Amino acid sequence: MDNFLLIIGALLQVLGLVGSVLPALAGPPFNFLGLILLCLAKGWDVFTPAFLFSMAGLTILSVVLDYVLPIRGAKKYGSSKWGAWGAFLGMLVGLLFFPPLGLIIGAFAGAVIAELLAGKENEKALKAGWGVFLGFFASLLIKLIASGLMTFFYFKALF
Repeated sequence: MDNFLLIIGALLQVLGLVGSVLPALAGPPFNFLGLILLCLAKGWDVFTPAFLFSMAGLTILSVVLDYVLPIRGAKKYGSSKWGAWGAFLGMLVGLLFFPPLGLIIGAFAGAVIAELLAGKENEKALKAGWGVFLGFFASLLIKLIASGLMTFFYFKALF
Protein backbone atom coordinates (compact mmCIF):
# COMPACT_ATOMS: atom_id res chain seq x y z
CA MET A 1 0.00 0.00 0.00
CA ASP A 2 2.87 2.40 0.79
CA ASN A 3 4.39 1.97 -2.67
CA PHE A 4 0.99 2.64 -4.24
CA LEU A 5 0.69 5.90 -2.28
CA LEU A 6 4.22 6.90 -3.28
CA ILE A 7 3.51 6.27 -6.97
CA ILE A 8 0.24 8.22 -6.81
CA GLY A 9 2.07 11.01 -4.94
CA ALA A 10 4.78 11.15 -7.63
CA LEU A 11 2.12 11.28 -10.36
CA LEU A 12 0.42 14.11 -8.48
CA GLN A 13 3.70 16.02 -8.47
CA VAL A 14 3.95 15.75 -12.25
CA LEU A 15 0.27 16.60 -12.64
CA GLY A 16 0.78 19.61 -10.37
CA LEU A 17 3.64 20.93 -12.48
CA VAL A 18 1.62 20.46 -15.67
CA GLY A 19 -1.41 22.02 -13.99
CA SER A 20 0.61 25.10 -13.13
CA VAL A 21 0.90 25.84 -16.82
CA LEU A 22 -2.38 24.43 -18.14
CA PRO A 23 -5.33 26.40 -16.83
CA ALA A 24 -7.72 23.46 -16.79
CA LEU A 25 -5.87 21.90 -13.85
CA ALA A 26 -5.18 23.42 -10.45
CA GLY A 27 -1.47 22.65 -10.10
CA PRO A 28 -0.43 23.43 -6.51
CA PRO A 29 -3.34 21.58 -4.85
CA PHE A 30 -2.22 18.39 -6.64
CA ASN A 31 1.33 18.94 -5.38
CA PHE A 32 0.12 19.47 -1.83
CA LEU A 33 -2.00 16.32 -1.98
CA GLY A 34 1.12 14.45 -3.12
CA LEU A 35 2.98 15.71 -0.04
CA ILE A 36 0.15 14.43 2.17
CA LEU A 37 0.29 11.01 0.46
CA LEU A 38 4.03 10.90 1.08
CA CYS A 39 3.37 11.58 4.78
CA LEU A 40 0.78 8.81 4.86
CA ALA A 41 3.14 6.35 3.19
CA LYS A 42 6.28 7.14 5.20
CA GLY A 43 4.82 8.26 8.49
CA TRP A 44 3.95 11.75 9.53
CA ASP A 45 7.50 12.50 10.62
CA VAL A 46 8.64 13.13 7.02
CA PHE A 47 7.72 16.81 7.24
CA THR A 48 7.15 19.00 10.26
CA PRO A 49 3.65 20.31 10.91
CA ALA A 50 5.01 23.84 10.36
CA PHE A 51 6.28 22.82 6.92
CA LEU A 52 2.94 21.27 5.96
CA PHE A 53 1.03 24.33 7.16
CA SER A 54 3.34 26.60 5.18
CA MET A 55 2.86 24.49 2.05
CA ALA A 56 -0.91 24.55 2.62
CA GLY A 57 -0.72 28.34 2.91
CA LEU A 58 1.36 28.56 -0.26
CA THR A 59 -1.17 26.37 -2.05
CA ILE A 60 -4.10 28.50 -0.94
CA LEU A 61 -2.27 31.72 -1.77
CA SER A 62 -1.37 30.53 -5.28
CA VAL A 63 -4.97 29.46 -5.99
CA VAL A 64 -6.38 32.77 -4.75
CA LEU A 65 -3.81 34.81 -6.70
CA ASP A 66 -4.60 32.80 -9.82
CA TYR A 67 -8.02 34.46 -9.84
CA VAL A 68 -7.10 37.84 -8.34
CA LEU A 69 -3.96 38.87 -10.26
CA PRO A 70 -5.45 39.04 -13.78
CA ILE A 71 -8.31 41.19 -12.53
CA ARG A 72 -5.98 43.39 -10.47
CA GLY A 73 -3.69 43.77 -13.47
CA ALA A 74 -6.63 44.86 -15.58
CA LYS A 75 -7.75 47.39 -12.98
CA LYS A 76 -4.22 48.76 -12.52
CA TYR A 77 -3.98 49.46 -16.23
CA GLY A 78 -7.29 51.28 -16.35
CA SER A 79 -9.82 48.57 -16.99
CA SER A 80 -13.40 49.09 -15.93
CA LYS A 81 -15.78 46.46 -14.61
CA TRP A 82 -16.64 45.84 -18.25
CA GLY A 83 -13.03 44.93 -18.96
CA ALA A 84 -12.79 42.63 -15.95
CA TRP A 85 -15.95 40.79 -16.96
CA GLY A 86 -14.81 40.71 -20.57
CA ALA A 87 -11.50 39.20 -19.48
CA PHE A 88 -13.31 36.53 -17.47
CA LEU A 89 -15.70 35.64 -20.30
CA GLY A 90 -12.88 35.75 -22.85
CA MET A 91 -10.85 33.43 -20.66
CA LEU A 92 -13.67 30.88 -20.63
CA VAL A 93 -14.25 31.10 -24.38
CA GLY A 94 -10.52 30.90 -25.08
CA LEU A 95 -10.17 27.89 -22.83
CA LEU A 96 -13.01 26.09 -24.56
CA PHE A 97 -11.91 26.73 -28.12
CA PHE A 98 -8.12 27.15 -28.00
CA PRO A 99 -6.67 25.47 -24.90
CA PRO A 100 -4.28 26.19 -23.26
CA LEU A 101 -3.09 29.45 -24.85
CA GLY A 102 -6.68 30.46 -25.50
CA LEU A 103 -7.01 31.24 -21.83
CA ILE A 104 -4.51 34.09 -22.00
CA ILE A 105 -5.43 35.22 -25.51
CA GLY A 106 -9.14 35.03 -24.66
CA ALA A 107 -8.70 37.06 -21.49
CA PHE A 108 -6.73 39.71 -23.35
CA ALA A 109 -9.20 39.84 -26.25
CA GLY A 110 -12.20 39.77 -23.92
CA ALA A 111 -10.89 42.72 -21.92
CA VAL A 112 -10.10 44.72 -25.06
CA ILE A 113 -13.45 43.98 -26.73
CA ALA A 114 -15.43 44.77 -23.59
CA GLU A 115 -13.58 48.05 -23.11
CA LEU A 116 -14.20 48.98 -26.74
CA LEU A 117 -17.90 48.17 -26.32
CA ALA A 118 -17.95 50.32 -23.18
CA GLY A 119 -16.76 53.25 -25.30
CA LYS A 120 -13.06 53.42 -24.47
CA GLU A 121 -10.53 54.46 -27.06
CA ASN A 122 -8.38 51.81 -28.76
CA GLU A 123 -5.24 52.72 -26.82
CA LYS A 124 -6.95 52.55 -23.41
CA ALA A 125 -8.65 49.27 -24.30
CA LEU A 126 -5.33 47.73 -25.35
CA LYS A 127 -3.71 48.99 -22.15
CA ALA A 128 -6.42 47.21 -20.11
CA GLY A 129 -5.82 44.01 -22.10
CA TRP A 130 -2.09 44.30 -21.41
CA GLY A 131 -2.85 44.51 -17.68
CA VAL A 132 -4.81 41.27 -17.89
CA PHE A 133 -1.92 39.60 -19.73
CA LEU A 134 0.59 40.72 -17.08
CA GLY A 135 -1.71 39.48 -14.30
CA PHE A 136 -2.02 36.06 -15.91
CA PHE A 137 1.72 35.82 -16.44
CA ALA A 138 2.43 36.73 -12.79
CA SER A 139 -0.15 34.17 -11.67
CA LEU A 140 1.41 31.46 -13.83
CA LEU A 141 4.85 32.24 -12.43
CA ILE A 142 3.63 32.03 -8.83
CA LYS A 143 1.87 28.70 -9.45
CA LEU A 144 4.94 27.29 -11.17
CA ILE A 145 7.21 28.33 -8.29
CA ALA A 146 4.83 26.86 -5.71
CA SER A 147 4.50 23.58 -7.61
CA GLY A 148 8.23 23.42 -8.25
CA LEU A 149 9.00 23.84 -4.55
CA MET A 150 6.57 21.14 -3.49
CA THR A 151 7.83 18.78 -6.19
CA PHE A 152 11.42 19.39 -5.05
CA PHE A 153 10.58 18.65 -1.40
CA TYR A 154 8.54 15.57 -2.36
CA PHE A 155 11.39 13.94 -4.25
CA LYS A 156 14.00 15.09 -1.74
CA ALA A 157 12.03 13.38 1.07
CA LEU A 158 11.34 10.34 -1.09
CA PHE A 159 15.02 9.58 -1.58
